[in-house]
Amino acid sequence: MLQAITTLNILLPLLYLLAFSVYLFDFFNEKKLMSNSKRIVLFITLIFHTFYLISRMIEYNHPPITNKFEIFSIIAFSIGFSYFILELMTDIRATGAFIIFFSLVFQTVSSIFIENTYIVPEVLRNRMLGLHVVNALLGYSGITISAVYGLLFMLLYKNLRSNKFGLIFNRLPSLEILEKLSFYSAVIGFVLLTLAITIGIIWLPLAFPNFSYLDLKLVGTLFVWLIYGLGIAGKLFGNLHGKKVILFSLIGFIVAICSLIITNTLAKTFHSFY
Repeated sequence: MLQAITTLNILLPLLYLLAFSVYLFDFFNEKKLMSNSKRIVLFITLIFHTFYLISRMIEYNHPPITNKFEIFSIIAFSIGFSYFILELMTDIRATGAFIIFFSLVFQTVSSIFIENTYIVPEVLRNRMLGLHVVNALLGYSGITISAVYGLLFMLLYKNLRSNKFGLIFNRLPSLEILEKLSFYSAVIGFVLLTLAITIGIIWLPLAFPNFSYLDLKLVGTLFVWLIYGLGIAGKLFGNLHGKKVILFSLIGFIVAICSLIITNTLAKTFHSFY
């Protein structure tokens, strides 16, 4: 199995590079054959990546979350998987290059610097912890994709206001569709983040009898969850639409990034065993 893990570690950046290249080529050329085949390339990449993550978990007897470069690989998978689900839901394929680029970067860095560790703290072998972390990363990947679509929305909006009808106007979906993609991505991220929080609430008292619900990382995550919950409710039941939805998504993403930076670098938290 070690040989398979080593081979896949080398192969995955190449597969993501191929997927990114195919999506990028189609963005500039809009070939029907390429449009149909690029989803297959991404699907095959995700299948290999799934096998890689499972193989690491079996070989090293712990979820692949014991160091930041293992987590980088999960982030790469999470972004690619979240986009793949979104593409299946909407059948909109013109924006894949903007998303898969992030998977390519994270997996390339992971493959270069990955550490193979058999000896880890016992808490890191817990499957519930692994499920919690994977759902959290999938959730944050969803809101990241939402922010990317938000930026594309703002770029197209600016071009339209300036009467610039070039490549961006011709290739990107309409503002309405970009808003929908950003919203759907936020919903996916919100649902997965909800699962991560729920698992954490169930698992944390068992793993850390003396933990506090006032832990800054918990508070920061709940604050991000609340922002997106309010934004989604505003879209579904209020008058939040158009540029307001996008601004809500971008503000939520900025808050999420600031929360992660503060809680991972400045604050003391029981999550530091990562």
